[in-house]
Amino acid sequence: MDHTSTALGDTVRAHRRTAGLSQEQLAEDAGLSLSVIRKIEQGGGARVETLHSIARALGISTSMLFAPGSPGPVVEDETNRQVLTQLRRALMPPVGIEETLADPGQAEALPELRRRIEDGIELYGADRYESVARILPGLLTAAEAAVAVADDEDHQEAVRTRSHALLLAGKYLTQVRQYDMAYQALVEGIRLARETEETLTAATGVIGLCWLFLRLDRFEECAQLAAATADQIEPRMSSAQPGQVSAWGELCLRIASAAVRDNKPDEAEEARRMAATAASALGEEHTDYRTHWATFGPVTAELKAVEDLSLAGDARGVLRRTDEGLLSRSALRKVGRPSTINWNRHRLDVAKAHVQTGSTQDAMDELVRIRRTAGNWLQHQPMARYVMRDILGTRKRTLTRDMRAMAIHLNVHA
Repeated sequence: MDHTSTALGDTVRAHRRTAGLSQEQLAEDAGLSLSVIRKIEQGGGARVETLHSIARALGISTSMLFAPGSPGPVVEDETNRQVLTQLRRALMPPVGIEETLADPGQAEALPELRRRIEDGIELYGADRYESVARILPGLLTAAEAAVAVADDEDHQEAVRTRSHALLLAGKYLTQVRQYDMAYQALVEGIRLARETEETLTAATGVIGLCWLFLRLDRFEECAQLAAATADQIEPRMSSAQPGQVSAWGELCLRIASAAVRDNKPDEAEEARRMAATAASALGEEHTDYRTHWATFGPVTAELKAVEDLSLAGDARGVLRRTDEGLLSRSALRKVGRPSTINWNRHRLDVAKAHVQTGSTQDAMDELVRIRRTAGNWLQHQPMARYVMRDILGTRKRTLTRDMRAMAIHLNVHA
C-alpha cells in the first residue's frame, strides 16, 4: 500500500515489525482500532495517549516513538502575538554587543512588590488569566528595577522578589501554553533563587519546569530533574517543615507522572508510594505560597493516582474511585480541598471516562460544571477539546443547547 512517509509512521512501523506484530495484532494489544494504526503508519498524527497505548503494547517507553522531523506549517496567530508584546518585552529584551536595551521600569518598595506578587498568585488560582496577563509586564520590570537600585542590605531580598515574579510568570505562561517564554522565566527564576540560596524557592521553580517538560512530552528529562531535586531536598519527616515536605511530595508526583506517561510503571509506582508517604506525613492539604506555591496533601496524591488509571485507559477504574475514599465530600471537608486546577484536571479525567463508557450526558455535565467555575482554564485544555470531539462524534441526535455552547466555547466544530 502506498503511504506518505513520516518520522512517526516509520518509527511505529519499525518497532511493530521488530516485535513481530501485524497491524491487526498491535491494534488489538493496544486497545485501538486498526484504522488508527494504519493512519499513523501512513503519515497521520497521534495524541500522546495513543502513542502511550502503542508503547505499552510494544513493551517500550513512549519516548522511543518520538522521532525527529520537520514541523508542520505554523498557522499565524496575530492576536496572541499582539497581546503578548508587553510580556515579551519584559522577558526577552533586545540584547546588543555591549548592552541590553530594556525598559528600566519604575522601582517599587519591596513590601509592595511582594504584595503584588501574592495578588498575582491569587488571581492565577482564581482562573483570572486576563488580570494576570495585565499585571505581569509591569511586575517583572518593577522587580528588575528593584534589584538594580537595591542597596547592599536589600539586594538579596530584591533578587528573591524578582525570582518570585519570574516563577509566577513561568507558571502562568505554561498554563496558557507559551512554552518558550515559560522556560525562560522559570530558568531565570531558578537561577536567582539559587543565587540567594533559597533552596525551597528553587525547588518550586524546578517543580514548574518539570510540569513544563511534561507538557512538552520530555518525560525522561522531567523524571531525571525531579528525582535529582527530590534527592537534594529529601526531608526528615519527623522534623521537616510542611513546605519542605510538600515540595518533596510534588517532585515525587512529577516523577510518577513522567514515568507513567513513558510506560515505566515500576518507576511510577515507587514514586507514587513516596508521594503518598509525604502526603500521609502532612495529614491534610497544605498551601503556603510564601514557602511552597502548590497545594499538596493526601487528596492531591489520590487525584494523581486516579490520573494514572485514566492514562492506562481504565475508565471504569477512574469512575470507581471518583467521589469515594479521599475524594468523597466528607474527606474533602476533613482533609481539605486540592488546588482548583488539580481538581478540575481530575474532573476532566472523569468526563473522559464517562465518554469511554458511553455516558456522554454525564461527560457533558462534567464539562458544564467546570466551565461555570473555570471557563478560561477550560479553554486552554486540549483534553477538554478531545472529550468534546468524542461527545460530538458519538452523538446521533440533535445537539443540546449545552453541547452547542460548549463546542463554541472550546472552538470545536461539530
